[in-house]
Amino acid sequence: MLEAACTIFCRGTYRSTTTAEIAKYAGVTEPVLYRHFSSKRDLYIACLEEAWGDTRELWDNAVADEPDSTLWLMAMGRAYLTTRDRRGQLAHLWLQALAEVSDDPEIRKFVRRQLQDVHRYVADVMRRSQEAGGILPERDVDCEAWVFISLGLLGTVGRRLGGVVGGDFPRIMDARREWMTGRRPNGSA
Repeated sequence: MLEAACTIFCRGTYRSTTTAEIAKYAGVTEPVLYRHFSSKRDLYIACLEEAWGDTRELWDNAVADEPDSTLWLMAMGRAYLTTRDRRGQLAHLWLQALAEVSDDPEIRKFVRRQLQDVHRYVADVMRRSQEAGGILPERDVDCEAWVFISLGLLGTVGRRLGGVVGGDFPRIMDARREWMTGRRPNGSA
């Protein structure tokens, strides 16, 4: 049911998505859906939790698969921006939360906490990369983690609007990598 809800919320919008639609897609009835989630809001929050768990797993794998600590952030960004499965849903759900349900204090409070959790995760990866010599010591990883999250949101907005940043996005990523590592994209100093 949760997978179905995440898929349907990401295909539409929070406001336009109905629990009947989600139940039908999940192959259950609405009463069954409401046995597990007391409201559409609770289901949406569960989707946000699920999407962050999926993203964290995607990023853990990207970092584990990349032996060069200078490339960890690039590997995380590339994994998130190129995934075609449900693990790329987190930013879509955040954008909905900002656009449609920011007047809901519970969702707003949840997204705020979740963004802080994502920031802590990204800053920790950056700290480990910095300790391994992958990020210049003068870079403030707490600030840079917010920039990384912002770039993920920019990439998501760009995809949803049909390539708004288009060809600039790879150059933006190369410039960020050079700023963070002191190395040009081709590996030279």
